[in-house]
Amino acid sequence: MNSRKNVTKKFAVLSVVLLMAFMTACGSGSNANSGNAVQSNSGKDASASSGSKSFKLWLGWTATINNDSMVQKYWREHEPNLDVQLESTQGDAKTALNLKLNTGGFDDAAIFPRDTVVDNSMVRSTLILPLEQYFNMPDKYPGLASIPKQFVDAMKDKDGHIWSIPTWYDQHPDNPWPGWASQAWFVRTDVLQKVGMTEADLKTLDGVEKYLKLASEQKDANGNKMIPLSFLSDSATQDENVILSTFGVTTASASGVIPVEKKGGDYVFFYDDPQYKTAYQWMNKMYNEGLIDHEVMTDKKERYKEKNKSGRIAMNAGGFFNMDQSLWEVLDGPTEPAWYYDAIPFPKVDGVDHVGYNQITNPAPQYDVYISKKTKNLDAILKFMDYALQPKAEQQQVINEGPAGVFWDWVDKPLGEWKYINKDYETPRNSGDGAKAASTTPQLWQASSYSAEWYPWWNYYMANDPKGKHKTIDFTEKIGKMGAIRVSQPYDMVKAKSGGLWEKYLPELEAVRTEYKAKLIMAKNDKEFESAWNDFQSALEKRAHWSELKTEWHEQLDAQSK
Repeated sequence: MNSRKNVTKKFAVLSVVLLMAFMTACGSGSNANSGNAVQSNSGKDASASSGSKSFKLWLGWTATINNDSMVQKYWREHEPNLDVQLESTQGDAKTALNLKLNTGGFDDAAIFPRDTVVDNSMVRSTLILPLEQYFNMPDKYPGLASIPKQFVDAMKDKDGHIWSIPTWYDQHPDNPWPGWASQAWFVRTDVLQKVGMTEADLKTLDGVEKYLKLASEQKDANGNKMIPLSFLSDSATQDENVILSTFGVTTASASGVIPVEKKGGDYVFFYDDPQYKTAYQWMNKMYNEGLIDHEVMTDKKERYKEKNKSGRIAMNAGGFFNMDQSLWEVLDGPTEPAWYYDAIPFPKVDGVDHVGYNQITNPAPQYDVYISKKTKNLDAILKFMDYALQPKAEQQQVINEGPAGVFWDWVDKPLGEWKYINKDYETPRNSGDGAKAASTTPQLWQASSYSAEWYPWWNYYMANDPKGKHKTIDFTEKIGKMGAIRVSQPYDMVKAKSGGLWEKYLPELEAVRTEYKAKLIMAKNDKEFESAWNDFQSALEKRAHWSELKTEWHEQLDAQSK
């Protein structure tokens, strides 16, 4: 079954889906051994702790924990007959990690989003076990042995050691699942009709500008002047990347340190693409003509969502999750402004042959499980991970919700639609209350893997669901075909060198971008824009050491390719 052709247009609790929005902290394993002494895997072997039925798993993110959840009880009493006790991270995960490692380390196992800094810290601590032997034991650990070889081989350091168990990867990397696509242009079709235009008129940037000017003359239902175009531009969302993509700038990586696109024989870095400046010139022009929301650089998420809810905005650029998909998902018809949202293709810009990529599909692992040297429960950890990583299309659902026939089941056939079958599970699970949901499941999908063959939240059966929930699936399918997504390449995954310049200056590089994008958009005239642009280029060099960073990037790419 190919889900990309047979998606059933169903949707469920988006809190689960939103957790997957973050599938973007990922990358290949560390190449740094950093002197971590290894002696026969520190004497550890699964047989040394055989019979163990319990272990602690530290989560590298904040979560509501209930270790008596219904799914965990099933794990204890049935399959895989293990007691998995979870511990959540409070506050900044990397700060918590450094504190933990400096005070003796974690007890048994830890799972973190894949991150070079995390990996280097774990390896340098000398507190974790090398795990390479367990990927070659198909009789005992078939799930671990089923991990695509290319992922496992990429994790070996210079001495052949592998320091983590990779998770949340595509079971079929040669035919990867494209994932959720949410970044695009969105138009209010009711406003479009009111000004006498159609979606066909928005195929070019000139057509978009015409619409924005006409929309600026309209008023919302409360008599307020409409905002022609808006987006959420805080440091976490940066929705203006959709506009950069429209101008041909690639804005995404696959856990690499910087977005890069290969054009001809050259690697074009994000800030060096000539279209980067052109895109901001266009945004500045729209801003000065009153066609972009004048609060765009200061709006917070809640304020932005409220504008969308009240119908103030005629067109949005960015991700629909940031717009707040719940605005239309609760609707069963055209009773609110959000019902009229539609995703439109990226408007054509003169001189741009192809839109820039704003999403890179990376089939590689996005989480890592590390095992402590001091654990006395190695066998239990390995057995659970082997269970979680069974190469079945539905295994992410099994880990997240339990196996079919317990709390949920297939509507008619496997890998088709599914529904909850246990009301004592379904009611708190879908309550929207974090504590109640935690009493049902720890939602530990991060410990499993996924497949394009079947994605659970596109196949959820909800007979009486509002029609608006279908719009979210419609949007993501439509956006996925607009040409702004591609499969990752090696240059998308260039990592920071341990102790190198990227680790040192990346925060300042981001600070420079945040500071100057506001100055570029809000410059009062062309002269002020050029001055801000020149200051931006100077700040890249003086504050962020941009040329030095690019040199180190090329060195890392060369080393990665060997």
